[in-house]
Amino acid sequence: MKKQKNFLLFFILLLILVTLFIYYSAKSYSIIMFNNISNSFVRFHVVANSNSTNDQIIKYKLRDRIMGYLSPLLKNVHTKEEALKIINNNLTELNDISQNLVTEENINYSVNISIGKSYFPTKDYESFVLPEGIYDALIVELGEAQGQNWWCVMFPSVCIPQSDNMNLVNNSMSILEDSLDLEEFSIVSKNSSSADIKIKFKLIELFENL
Repeated sequence: MKKQKNFLLFFILLLILVTLFIYYSAKSYSIIMFNNISNSFVRFHVVANSNSTNDQIIKYKLRDRIMGYLSPLLKNVHTKEEALKIINNNLTELNDISQNLVTEENINYSVNISIGKSYFPTKDYESFVLPEGIYDALIVELGEAQGQNWWCVMFPSVCIPQSDNMNLVNNSMSILEDSLDLEEFSIVSKNSSSADIKIKFKLIELFENL
């Protein structure tokens, strides 16, 4: 009886250790993969003052003006670091663009523009899908920033000014492929449909937000 009890305790302990090993191995893998993937992107996050019709219109107008200004500057950029540097060097101009819109529309709230970390949900684009999580981003907050969000990928270029239609432009996909290793690229590429890749994608989403 004592031997059976000891064996049962040993088995339970072994099961706990194996479970912990699998958990921390999966978590470590997911964190590394997400960091490598997210480090290849600069996202764009715009938050409206409120969900009123006018505030939502203002959100899209400012989005279009900012992308209309930045798109030519980012057209031939090949690294995230270069993209962030260009955006950072043009924050004054972006603030001027915002202030001009505020004046034109005669609205009584401010616009805050910054580069920082921001949460993004899973986003499905034409040729790839990005897991939810925290990414480096150009963040635009209008007034109280209590309205609906608008997201896109600023680098590699996916945002299209004056449209909600997201399509990869120029050589963005090749830039992305060069920025990621084979496994990382297979995780985000929609050309990869194996069950193993889907499981890895879900692991990244799960552990990135724990």
